[in-house]
Amino acid sequence: MTSPQRRIVTVLSLVQVIGGIGNGAGLAIGALLIEDISGSEGWAGLATVALTLGAALFTVPLSTLAARRGRRPALTAGWWLGALGAGCAVAAASLTSLPLALAGLLLFGASTAANLQSRFAAADRAEPARIGRSISIVVWSTTVGAVTGPNLTGPGAAVADRVGIPQLAGPMLFSVLAFALAGLVTWLFLRPDPLIGTGRRADGSSHGAVRRALPHVRGRAAVAVFAVASSHAVMVAVMALTPVHMQGHGSALHIIGLTISLHIAGMYALSPVLGWLADRIGPELTILLGQGILVAATVLAGTSGHSEAQITAGLILLGLGWSASVIAGAALLTRTVAPEVRPLVQGFSDLCMNLAGAAGGLLAGLVVAAFGFGALNAAAALLTIPVAVAVLSSRRALRPVA
Repeated sequence: MTSPQRRIVTVLSLVQVIGGIGNGAGLAIGALLIEDISGSEGWAGLATVALTLGAALFTVPLSTLAARRGRRPALTAGWWLGALGAGCAVAAASLTSLPLALAGLLLFGASTAANLQSRFAAADRAEPARIGRSISIVVWSTTVGAVTGPNLTGPGAAVADRVGIPQLAGPMLFSVLAFALAGLVTWLFLRPDPLIGTGRRADGSSHGAVRRALPHVRGRAAVAVFAVASSHAVMVAVMALTPVHMQGHGSALHIIGLTISLHIAGMYALSPVLGWLADRIGPELTILLGQGILVAATVLAGTSGHSEAQITAGLILLGLGWSASVIAGAALLTRTVAPEVRPLVQGFSDLCMNLAGAAGGLLAGLVVAAFGFGALNAAAALLTIPVAVAVLSSRRALRPVA
């Protein structure tokens, strides 16, 4: 790894630690906050819908900004918009305003867009044989902050009592501070910019960015985008309603926070191993491994009943399956798309990923309200089948004709 690449990966990793605290806190408390404000369990899934729609809303503008000005201003803007959104969520809890809460979570989603685009920034200057590992190191760095974030529900409630706001808004205060600091560190220290000077920046005008990306999303690149989007939908759908499911079975708030933090650990802790695996055996096989783990996760979670241990195990596997699929999908996309259009295609991939997550979160609430948590997991497991078929078909097409 060259000296500039080492510095880039180090700074991005530090930022992921800081920003992960804010993201983890928001993921753990968002659904409960919306349920508390609205007074309805059916509305709880809208928290994840708003977060993922927000990430989708900011993905293309941030990727086009990166193509035009570089990764540093794009990532900084994403983190600072997330801080503004977390502040709005705190205000919404105090005012009992559902529209303001949803607007805040939409802005909060910009931090997710920055988090996701950081993994591509790590690959901008990476050697081809180390793309998977470079991506996975930055993804892994999210572990520290993301696991810590959900466990701040208790301290957050204590801080909320001191400043006179609802307890569920307390963790969002930590998100405000974490995102603001992540943006500041990015702006001051992400030098050299991962894209500037590499010859890999594209025409960064925002007009028609998706239209210009689409012709390049074909073959293996299309499989990569589909695998990432579908895997994210599975993960978001199950994870989004887990806190509500556990609360309905009488689980304490700190147990719910611990479960989500262990789920996030599953998402990130083994990232270097999965990145190495994607480089070693190929991203397609790693995606297939991820789909198998997702099926095991939904079986465990969907049959957990009142067992907190079983649903926690299911959520850990859910994170691990997501990690394998998303890291391998990102590596496959980076390898198969021409450098001059790569930022725009990566932005399109993240757009699809977040829209799929938003759809998963929205449908999750409806499915659970109508049929229960077990049915949600069964439906999520079925989504892995088309991905496996697409990957196997792509690999078959690459084999030379005898």
